[in-house]
Amino acid sequence: MNGQDIRYSRQASLAEVGASGQQKLADSSALLIGAGGLGTAASLYLATAGLGRLVINDFDTVDQTNLPRQVLYNHADVGKAKAQVAADKLAVINPEIQLSALNKRFDRDALAEQIAAVDIVLDCTDNFTSRWLINEVCAEKKTALVTGAAIRTEGQLSIFRHDLDNGPCYRCLYTEEDENLNDCAGQGILGPVAGTIGCMMATETLKYLLGVASGLEAKLWIYDAKSGNSRMLAIPEDPECPVCSPRTASQGKRE
Repeated sequence: MNGQDIRYSRQASLAEVGASGQQKLADSSALLIGAGGLGTAASLYLATAGLGRLVINDFDTVDQTNLPRQVLYNHADVGKAKAQVAADKLAVINPEIQLSALNKRFDRDALAEQIAAVDIVLDCTDNFTSRWLINEVCAEKKTALVTGAAIRTEGQLSIFRHDLDNGPCYRCLYTEEDENLNDCAGQGILGPVAGTIGCMMATETLKYLLGVASGLEAKLWIYDAKSGNSRMLAIPEDPECPVCSPRTASQGKRE
């Protein structure tokens, strides 16, 4: 047994993984957008699981207020580019993974190019404008999307199978009426809640890449850390959705 086999032996011993599954992960790639509380936790577990290639996209720099919940950073990183710091630290944790850091704001064309080059996207951003654009481009490129959010003591998670020809999308769930919902800067955030959702995002990503069925497809998982309860809501397809409705599909959004 070589060093790589030993490293992943506990994971590969799972029936859902095995040697073939571990090789699938090594041959797979993901784009993670937003290296904050969700993204740092998710990226850490994707890297340690043996994902082959991870692209980290974040234009922001590390701030002192990030440190309680963005677990890859410390005080010495304040003022540095998040994507680059995250990539550098993950490379130390697992030198076998191929890492890329994108330290600039994305536009639609750049995002389309990035998404077309990976197997799955993790949306760890914190605003609806970015989430809607990411969802729309994933739909166009038929790329699966894992999306999460955390605020106060609550979090939520979904996976949208844009690689399939049916099912709802993120735009079916949230519309312009939700655009002014408060973010963690105004409402606060308990650090471990962001970590919980980030870890769940990594789990759903690994399941997708391994071909393990997910109970979260077309559903919204909501977690309340204060009560310790969680619930699952079905996400109905919106027949008027500008991204995934049959009318939009016939116009070329989904082929």
